[in-house]
Amino acid sequence: MSVVEQQSKIRAWYQAIRPRVFTATYVPMGLAGVVAVQDGVFNLVFFMLALIGTMLLQTAANLINEYADYRRGADELKEAGQGMIIKQKILTPGNIRNGAIFTTVLGCLIGLFLLSQSGNLLWVIGIGGVLVAITYTAGPFPLAYNGLGEITVAIFMGPAIVVGAYYVMFPDVSSERIGELSLISLPIALMVAAILHANNIRDMNADRAVNKRTLAVMFGIRFARAEYMFLVIGTYISQILLVLMNILPITTLLTLITLPEALRLIHIFNTSQDVSLMHQAQGRTAKLHGQIGLLIVVGWGLAVILRIT
Repeated sequence: MSVVEQQSKIRAWYQAIRPRVFTATYVPMGLAGVVAVQDGVFNLVFFMLALIGTMLLQTAANLINEYADYRRGADELKEAGQGMIIKQKILTPGNIRNGAIFTTVLGCLIGLFLLSQSGNLLWVIGIGGVLVAITYTAGPFPLAYNGLGEITVAIFMGPAIVVGAYYVMFPDVSSERIGELSLISLPIALMVAAILHANNIRDMNADRAVNKRTLAVMFGIRFARAEYMFLVIGTYISQILLVLMNILPITTLLTLITLPEALRLIHIFNTSQDVSLMHQAQGRTAKLHGQIGLLIVVGWGLAVILRIT
């Protein structure tokens, strides 16, 4: 294999793994980390293992999505989008399948070690995470093909990661604290669902052609646009409410500096059906999710340093 071919393969794996949406892992992990620091229970080794394990399962989900969409013909009519590496004949279906198996197994091994060091709650979160990674686009009832994509992503890339990461560092966490952690994760849960929904708006026509029944396909463009607005604006409203309830520190409202970009993205999805423009907007939605998450973590860190509640 020539150097050029090797570089092409590396780029193909990079595209298939979809690292630009890894914010879906970084953000809830960062949130769990800063709360653990505030509570005096942060454990760097367990935190890093949880981060790596979660990233591996997200990678597995992305590769399974790539493989399953190709097998179901969902890539045939797409003009833009992440992945489509098999369609472009850069990697084979077998390459992608084997990559998905490898990352799933490795993620599970890390999860089993963390299970041995924590408690029963991680069984529920861990098994749920693995099942979601596999059944999101594969199996007899793929979640993404039956209108369950957004709610699944919101739960498992929001409160499940935040609670799970905190729990592996401090298994003696109270049920009350678990409830607070779930509420704390609400803004990022809504925003990560917006990333997926932006993808589904972009791919509406291609998805409809292969009977991929996303919410956008089932309820049409007007509903899809309203849902995107609800998810994005709901991110800010839920955060403000949590601050007023004294669950989030006021310094986390640093996120409001991203509101102009949020409004620009809402305008794009409300006024355009240009696939290439919506592809860019989908990427910007993922970037916005990352910015909001970073600002929440930074704001919380400032509150810890300045002892602000």
